Amino acid sequence: MSAMRPALFGREVTALHCVGLGGMGMGPLAIYLAQRGFRVSGEDDAMTGAMRAQLDAAGVTITAAGAVPADCQLLACSSAISSAHPAVRAAAARGLPQVRRGELLAEATRDRKLVAICGSHGKTTTTAMLVTVLRAAKFPSGYVLGGLFNGDTLPPAAAGEGEWVVAEIDESDGTIGRFSPEITVAVNLDWDHPDHYRRQADLEAAFQALFVRTRGVVLVSEACELSTRVAGGAGRSMLTFGRTGDYESEIRSDRDGRIELAFGGHFPAVVATVRAMGGFNATNATAALAAAHCMGVTDFSRGPLADYPGVRRRQAVLQATPELTVIEDYAHHPAEISALLASVRERTGGRLVVVFQPHRFSRTAQFKTGFAEALALGDAVYLMDVYGAGEAPLAGGTTAELCAELARLAPTLPVGYQPGDEDGLLAALDRGRLPGDFVAFVGAGDIDALARRWIARVSAANPWDRAAEALRVAVSAATKIKREESLAKKTTIGVGGAARIYAEPASVTDLQALVRTAKTLALPVIVLGRGSNLIVPDEGVDAVVISLRQPAWEIFEPRPGGRVWASAGLRLKNLCGLAAKAGLVGFEFLEGIPGNVGGALRMNAGAMGGWMFDVVEEVQVMTFDGEIRTLQKADMHVDYRHCAELHEAIALGALLRPASQAEAGDISRQIDAYKDKRHKSQPREPSAGCIFKNPPGDSAGRLIDASGLKGERVGDAEVSPVHANFIINRGQASATDIIELVRRVRARVEQSQGVKLEPEVLLYGKAWKDVL
Repeated sequence: MSAMRPALFGREVTALHCVGLGGMGMGPLAIYLAQRGFRVSGEDDAMTGAMRAQLDAAGVTITAAGAVPADCQLLACSSAISSAHPAVRAAAARGLPQVRRGELLAEATRDRKLVAICGSHGKTTTTAMLVTVLRAAKFPSGYVLGGLFNGDTLPPAAAGEGEWVVAEIDESDGTIGRFSPEITVAVNLDWDHPDHYRRQADLEAAFQALFVRTRGVVLVSEACELSTRVAGGAGRSMLTFGRTGDYESEIRSDRDGRIELAFGGHFPAVVATVRAMGGFNATNATAALAAAHCMGVTDFSRGPLADYPGVRRRQAVLQATPELTVIEDYAHHPAEISALLASVRERTGGRLVVVFQPHRFSRTAQFKTGFAEALALGDAVYLMDVYGAGEAPLAGGTTAELCAELARLAPTLPVGYQPGDEDGLLAALDRGRLPGDFVAFVGAGDIDALARRWIARVSAANPWDRAAEALRVAVSAATKIKREESLAKKTTIGVGGAARIYAEPASVTDLQALVRTAKTLALPVIVLGRGSNLIVPDEGVDAVVISLRQPAWEIFEPRPGGRVWASAGLRLKNLCGLAAKAGLVGFEFLEGIPGNVGGALRMNAGAMGGWMFDVVEEVQVMTFDGEIRTLQKADMHVDYRHCAELHEAIALGALLRPASQAEAGDISRQIDAYKDKRHKSQPREPSAGCIFKNPPGDSAGRLIDASGLKGERVGDAEVSPVHANFIINRGQASATDIIELVRRVRARVEQSQGVKLEPEVLLYGKAWKDVL
């Protein structure tokens, strides 16, 4: 069905031109139409790079302003386009029919069963969640989103297969009257768009008429009295969703960007994870899952929203460090802002600073008091000029008047407003910033660009920059010092963010200078080996990360008495090979461990029945004061996957004693036997090694396998089908995916086997107890 090009407005159309193509309404619609077989072109004088990339991928032609193609048969305009626009004039001169975006969306979806997502707040998120659920269930459906998914992999629209199409529909310009859905989901209702709906009763009438035209079920929030009243008067089949109602959900937990929901009512009795945060997103998820159930999706046991990618400009986290957290959100109605700030308030211990850009003079005038009441939830507020969106200034609807209303309602609240001076606003925000602040940039205009400008300013004055410069001064030119160096490619599983400062010392002297300078600056220091047996969080590491990767740290040196000195940076594979060539027995088990000597010492690495400290005689270390010490094995505290002394110092190298001597060929054959065994029993995809420690008398891999978890996935993180105690990266996994999968595996094994597994891999720069 999706390949068939439908008639539009009662006639055959093959080519159309879209004005306002870069908008979050028009751009996805253009992509949907292109996939339905139309030749689509369009223009926009404010096209973003992200939208351009999606349009290019869909084959939509982007033209210059007013350049309506010669074969165009229909012009579609967003509601913000005036009659004086060059393309509108050109189309009028040629006698081309012109329609609004909403009218075209209604017409283009008329030949399919439409699931209409509507309401005042949360439409885009609910639509995106429903699309995610349907994709996870492999349910055939097209969709048209009113925004962009996070990341670049998922387009904002798709023609899809089958008879269904999901679309976000907008009431702002009255085109909601053109839709006749099969299923309607009203996420909530609030009076908005006073430029079009002069009275609340006008808005209610528009939605009630939509509900009357709905052929199947109308889904409404049980918590929204206005929604239930309006839908109840439509005389159609109505079902409710929320904490109570026909489709019930209860929040079990809400932390680390994930909500755990328990479902009841018409839902199957399951508990599922949603990759989002806050009570309003729990409601959005419940609405999306309820709609999917009404469409025919019945199996939610695999957690269809565990991999929800999110939508741009919806609680988008632009920066998250202990010093400063910055988010940007599209909220532009008092109810949305109140919900957003209340949710943020629950999860931040620092000040809540709000930067707000009002959207439209008419909305600001109508809801001025409501905006002031919502913004008063912050600890400090900075106001921008109204983003007019094509409107002329209106008495009562200016930022100055909103500022006065805030002063009246919250006289002690610090409020900053500098008319027409964005640089002045940013400077004031700089001056007022305190450690631990949570800054929320809120609004539907172009405030997202201002947020990124401010982050760039903050980064330019970042104390980590000053620290990096101090470290560079303290060491030789041969030592590498980098800021915000990505660590993902320096790990065996290939995930994670950046180190605030990354250093590769060229010598022992430079390493001493690094640790001593870091201590003077009160900076934490963490050592990175070859990146095995650890997970780097997506937000990176707030520390000086030191890696011994330069040639000075890769020494293999025979010593008297058959002993060997191995520097901390020497790869275990190289140690094994060099020992074999020298006829030294006892190192063969190290061949398959993807690490270096320093890491193996710290973790007492083991494989094939052998352990690192089986061959250690003494270890040379450097304390974080820069003092060098030599520790005898007998004086060290070593046990399973642990060496206590190396949690408080950096290994420089070790004196190793082989078990015996033998012919190099015999040793090589033993190495090949271990290698063959490893290849047959361990996955070849990127991993961090064994994820969990073996419990006493049992195997973590056996327990995970017995719990039916082989092949379990979160995003591109998967429990290996080859060895259940490995989590592999199928290509695009994130650390967040892996951590969530660790949680899931741990919970399932405890539930089914009665054993609580403990992670063996390190959560680099953090502690597992803080996330499990």
